[in-house]
Amino acid sequence: MKRLVCLLAVCTFVPMLARAQDASANPLTASLRQVFDDYSKNLVATAQIMPEDKYSFKPTPENMTFGKTIGHIADVNNAICSKFFGPPATPFAKSSETDSKEKLVAGLKASMDYCGEQFSKITDANLSEMIPFFGGKKITRQGAALAVLIDFADHYAGLSIHLRMNGLLPPTAQKKL
Repeated sequence: MKRLVCLLAVCTFVPMLARAQDASANPLTASLRQVFDDYSKNLVATAQIMPEDKYSFKPTPENMTFGKTIGHIADVNNAICSKFFGPPATPFAKSSETDSKEKLVAGLKASMDYCGEQFSKITDANLSEMIPFFGGKKITRQGAALAVLIDFADHYAGLSIHLRMNGLLPPTAQKKL
């Protein structure tokens, strides 16, 4: 029994210690990664909360539907995060207005996983490196990371309104158990 408790303790605390060491070695990128992780979790939860029959909801004719916004986030994640360290080996499929909730959520999760991998390669030392961006421009890796996080904040705010207009609470407004 003691061995099981010790094994459980090691499996629980070693990853936490590794992350703490990374945070002390790379405090700037550790904070970027923490914001990324928080928004990633909340955006995926938002996509899961909205019922499939509400994926066609849009508050005004000018807005994207909820489902199109979820697909858009995944598409933009893949496009921007592929700039950090070179494109992925296999191109990502673009989302479609007719995709099911299941497919859109899976695409969003995959894009978050991919971006998370790219964010984990960023260090304080390589934040200022120039990388190719859209329109033939070059931008710092930090600028690209901030573009992802700003996009997350913008879309999470909008999607939270979509949820509330349908009588649902966004993840950050729900009581923690």
